[in-house]
Amino acid sequence: MRTILKGIGKLFCVLILVLLVAALVVGGWFGVQGYNMYQNAIEDMPISKKVEMIRSVDNFVEYEELPKIYIDAVISVEDKRFEEHHGVDYLAICRAVWNDIRTFSLAEGGSTITQQLMKNEYFTQEKKLERKFAEIFAAWDIEKQYSKEDIFELYVNTIYFGSGYYGIYDAAEGYFGKEPSELNEYEAVMLAGLPNAPSAYSPDTSPELAKQRMRQVLDRMVECEVIDQTEADNLLAQADE
Repeated sequence: MRTILKGIGKLFCVLILVLLVAALVVGGWFGVQGYNMYQNAIEDMPISKKVEMIRSVDNFVEYEELPKIYIDAVISVEDKRFEEHHGVDYLAICRAVWNDIRTFSLAEGGSTITQQLMKNEYFTQEKKLERKFAEIFAAWDIEKQYSKEDIFELYVNTIYFGSGYYGIYDAAEGYFGKEPSELNEYEAVMLAGLPNAPSAYSPDTSPELAKQRMRQVLDRMVECEVIDQTEADNLLAQADE
């Protein structure tokens, strides 16, 4: 019996080793493909030139013009370790990979704000491993060249907020008739939640879904301890008025 158990144990260890080697080989192949994709992208449009183009658009909003609660809300709901990582949140990626394995899908990506910025500006939205590697290499690259404040303002000036509004300036003006610096706390938190699913959460077409999303954002802000529950409840009360 012991001999049989030992044999099974050895077989199991060999199987695990084979799977690990296979995963490394496959991961390495996709990594090389992703690196080539990243290199081709920045050769066509260097990051410094891309940043210059984004900043040259009309009504570009600088970091200092953004309400603090908007910044806190975006970081809480999109990338809570934004200030700590160097472009890639490895904990978030591991969690996303585990969830994808459990569900046999590529539904979750674990992308940081930096990765989302680079994906939106350089790559497609296809859920492919080589594209994921490409955005990781690009995220590392831009984090070496620009500050967190730079990256955050580039992100919020380029993302889609629904109803045809690209960038925080157009979204603030379009939804509330205000410049971003004039947004109140309720409006700022509302906008922070829209880019996750802009067509679904647009206050113009789906006001109830927009409020539900706002509740999710506030819950994350409480979890991240940037506001307390009383403040969250007060903002929710405004949403229900």
